[in-house]
Amino acid sequence: MKNEQPRLPRFAVLIDADNTSPQIAAGLFEEVAKFGEASARRIYGDFSGPQLKSWSEILQKHAIDPYQQFAYTKGKNASDIALVIDAMDLLHSGRFDGFCLVSSDSDFTRLASRLREQGADVYGFGTQKTPESFRQACRRFIYTENLLPDLPAVGQGAPKSKSLQQPSAATAILKKVISQIDSEDGWVSLGTVGTQLTNLVSDFDVRTYGFKKLSDLVKSTGTFEFEKPEGGRLRIRIKPKSNPVAKKT
Repeated sequence: MKNEQPRLPRFAVLIDADNTSPQIAAGLFEEVAKFGEASARRIYGDFSGPQLKSWSEILQKHAIDPYQQFAYTKGKNASDIALVIDAMDLLHSGRFDGFCLVSSDSDFTRLASRLREQGADVYGFGTQKTPESFRQACRRFIYTENLLPDLPAVGQGAPKSKSLQQPSAATAILKKVISQIDSEDGWVSLGTVGTQLTNLVSDFDVRTYGFKKLSDLVKSTGTFEFEKPEGGRLRIRIKPKSNPVAKKT
């Protein structure tokens, strides 16, 4: 009998159409595929109006099931309520290992917390303007700006990488993580640093700083030293402060 590969964790991807750009659809499902299977793909909104026409045009391409919610009363968001009800129904069905909540709306903060209380993994997807309460309620939070297609570089064939923040902005959090890892000589494994980063900061993502690898981001700051022992893994440490040379009197 052939050995079967273990099945990927099953995730329910629930999209708030009113607060999400359809331009991130391809990048969204590519991202989900990194940690699980998008077993359920649902989107909520009023598709009878012109505002969500762009979403309507790509639903079939990505096998997303639309859940129509008519806006009977202005200011009342029936879509949010429907998404929350469905999330709890799916949770209690016991068929899913986690949820991907795609929205920049802080109204889903309590939902994310409740799902995690029940042992489900919750990955949030939203813009940089998403309130911190929702970002921190998720196990991981991915900025949707990082999921947009790369723009072609001017006069070149290679795509131009995006940068939402300067690499120097990551220095403080990198130093904090390294200081929290027990080490006698200051050297720590880069892999361990990467794990601690995502545990400490739910929305940390090297792509936010214009890179694809953590090592490239760390090197770009100019604040850390690297070494790779023979047969070992890449290690880093904060550069020691140089002692100023005393002037002769």
